[in-house]
Amino acid sequence: MAVSPHRREGPDASAEIAVRLADFVLRRPASVFPAPVLEQARYLLLDTIGIAIAAGPMEAGRIARDAATLLYGSSDSQHSARMLFDGRRVSIAGAAYATATQIDNLDGHDGYSPTKGHIGVVVVPALAALAESRPDLSGPEVLAALIVGYEVAGRAGIALHATVSDYHTSGAWNALGVAAVAARLRRLSDDQLREALGIAEYHGPRSQMMREIATPTMLHDGSGVGALTGLSAAVLAERGFTGAPAITVEAPEVASHWQDLGAFWQVLHQYVKPYPICRWAHAAIDATRGLCLAHHLSPTDIQHIQVNSFHYAATLFDGMPDTTSKAQYSLRFAVATFIMHGRIGLEHISGNGLEDSAIADMLSRITVSESERHSARFPAGRWADVVITTTDGRVLMSGDVHARGGPEAPLTDAEIEAKYMEFAAPVLGQGRAGAIRDVVLSLTDPDSLFSDLSVLLYDPPVITKMHQRPAW
Repeated sequence: MAVSPHRREGPDASAEIAVRLADFVLRRPASVFPAPVLEQARYLLLDTIGIAIAAGPMEAGRIARDAATLLYGSSDSQHSARMLFDGRRVSIAGAAYATATQIDNLDGHDGYSPTKGHIGVVVVPALAALAESRPDLSGPEVLAALIVGYEVAGRAGIALHATVSDYHTSGAWNALGVAAVAARLRRLSDDQLREALGIAEYHGPRSQMMREIATPTMLHDGSGVGALTGLSAAVLAERGFTGAPAITVEAPEVASHWQDLGAFWQVLHQYVKPYPICRWAHAAIDATRGLCLAHHLSPTDIQHIQVNSFHYAATLFDGMPDTTSKAQYSLRFAVATFIMHGRIGLEHISGNGLEDSAIADMLSRITVSESERHSARFPAGRWADVVITTTDGRVLMSGDVHARGGPEAPLTDAEIEAKYMEFAAPVLGQGRAGAIRDVVLSLTDPDSLFSDLSVLLYDPPVITKMHQRPAW
């Protein structure tokens, strides 16, 4: 096959990419990041913080934070941080681990289709842990560090999926994004960055995603350990520990995945979820949503729903879930919940929502099949079509529908802000939640500082009767 004169392959290309990567991660000033990229990073940060807030009272988050205090304590002020919305101080790696695990267990955070996984879940907790010791960090530099994590993690994920036969969780590759954020904020050298990426890749959890899909638990997408690994790798490299090369960065066969670094911005292609459910189910939910809105269908109008989607969507948990983990890795349950309530909220995937007999009845009227047409378009797309048979004998077809929230059908800024408030306000109250929103959205201002945000991030919520929410 002929090679384009503008596209190098082999050792020379790998060396060139290593230099460009170090320039991008360590030395690219925030002032030269494109304005639309910085602006989009604000919304990814806001959305992820909202999920972190909402997930705080959940059992998995409480366990992760308590475990971090037991396992990952630190008395060194340069290597410790308070856990988000908790206030207890642990190591920076422990703080990132706890918050990433917390976010990972509420499946409403952003993702990137080509990686079949998630980035914000680790880079936001890492940023918060690292930046606490740098209150003078400017808002644009906060966003630039975040972008570095997204761009490195996304390419590492694509490279891993392209070179191995099995499907690993996000923690296997998003650890490299965390290492990159840490290298930038801790001012590592080129050589230290290279070693940190190699250590992060080597120690990254090669956990099996489909095992978790088959039996949903609090393990979710392996991102808690990914965050722990990435920050640990950076500190090890900083102290002189070696671990290069990272194969997903330096192997000749993955060079093509890194050649557009700094030109194609993956940040602009992340999806933001409208539902706290595995995105594999979103196309089916959106197709159902479209038919219900177009034909003014109520639950009593629906006799049967046939969902056709891609292979992985068809493998999602099939029955009535009895845990929050199973509810988030559902399809039939998610579609049934949307039909009954017109939305999917935290109250539907936890507590009494898992014992709703009306949902169970609707679920029994839904069947799911794999469509080769939709499978062929995965992972680039998340497609489904739905056929609803009504009680009066009509057969309504959605046609092919792609999941909302990504570049194909993005949520508006107003929708992302509304989602954030829906998740954050019941835990923090309208005042504090709104203040966080306003500061995050002002971070593109050159005069803004991380300290403007940090004063709002670490104290635990003050639960009052006005905004009390049960522990899910």
